[in-house]
Amino acid sequence: MEAWVWVLLVIAVLVVAVAVALAARRRRTTQLRERFGPEYDRTLEERGDQRAAEADLSERRDRRRELDVRPLSPAARDRYADEWRAVQARFVDDPVGAVGEADQLVTQVMQERGYPMDEFEQQADVISVDHPDVVEDYRQGHEIYLAHGRGDASTEDLRQAMVHYRALFDRLLEADASRDGEKIREVR
Repeated sequence: MEAWVWVLLVIAVLVVAVAVALAARRRRTTQLRERFGPEYDRTLEERGDQRAAEADLSERRDRRRELDVRPLSPAARDRYADEWRAVQARFVDDPVGAVGEADQLVTQVMQERGYPMDEFEQQADVISVDHPDVVEDYRQGHEIYLAHGRGDASTEDLRQAMVHYRALFDRLLEADASRDGEKIREVR
């Protein structure tokens, strides 16, 4: 074969390899966007670089796969739902205490289910894999709770924190109810 044929063959192979690599990257991006939803955009904005954001999200997904996240028993779900109603009822008389209890209750549920409890951001990152549509609620609720500790949150802010915590709390309780087709009772 002549040299120019070999050159064309090598160029064709390189073009195909680049096309396959680009298609794989687009597929990865699409999968991550679908899996993480709004969390994909938040991470991209935070990182400022698509490759770094996607590496972060992929690492979260891989860390989550290593965890033994388990469903709550029906009795535990009922107990936590009752505890939530009690926390919510205390909000009227003690908004600060109720928000603190809500934060603790969400943490307890996560811990019982097997999520890591080392630090808040790690919790939020792992929660984002299973619940990307409510992880921002968790972050905002926690931020309001911390802001109150600094004296920077009003009663309305605390009410919003309860709403944010509630979004994740509901998801944590519902997550395993769909596993066996059983319907969780309404806890609102």
